[in-house]
Amino acid sequence: MTVHFVGAGPGAADLITLRAATLLAAADVVLYPGTYLDAEVLSHCPDARQVDTQKLDLDQITAVMVDASADGLEVVRLTSGDPSLYSALAEQTARLDAAGVPWDVCPGVPAYAAAAAAVGRELTVPLVAQSVVLTRTQARSTAMPSTESLAAFAATRATLVLHLAITRTRELAESLVSEYGADCPAVVVHRATQPDELVLKGTLADIADQVEKASLKQAAVILVGWALAREGAESWLYKSNRPRT
Repeated sequence: MTVHFVGAGPGAADLITLRAATLLAAADVVLYPGTYLDAEVLSHCPDARQVDTQKLDLDQITAVMVDASADGLEVVRLTSGDPSLYSALAEQTARLDAAGVPWDVCPGVPAYAAAAAAVGRELTVPLVAQSVVLTRTQARSTAMPSTESLAAFAATRATLVLHLAITRTRELAESLVSEYGADCPAVVVHRATQPDELVLKGTLADIADQVEKASLKQAAVILVGWALAREGAESWLYKSNRPRT
């Protein structure tokens, strides 16, 4: 049977896709990241065996999927947001390939999109920022490639989306001031779309104070960039004087 890697979206039960809901309803076993997921998402699979993976290592997670597939069961492996970002999809599918277990991927609403929606902002504003950098930082985690320093990304002055970085907010904010300015808008969204969602709006000068006051330690996305100010030119695409044939 097939293992379906399914993007669970940012957390809200009604922000999964129709395809995801169908796969969940048909699943016999569902593995989910309890740290990031609103439990209400599991209402889409009430009859499935539900396995919280937050305390399992990769070997244990893989064993559940391989064993279930061998038993002829349909498996859904839920990931927070979209499987294309920080989901360990590469490691898990490599192991499934080695075990001869078929798999596929169902995309989901990414956390950064939910964070931008929470503050009603476009991340690409004409003449301000036309690129978005999705990245993370290293603390007690896998090393970053040497070519992907935050300083290099900051030099572009693109809109930055920082995942898995909330415990280093002060250090990161201070490192970005030289390129973006201390008054550059910064937003932190904790558990976007979930019942306990928390939105912090500020600048690089004060966002760390807000994060520390709120005692945020995980499940948050940091947005930085002047596009968040919603000031810029209008898009040429929609200009009234643009030739349309």
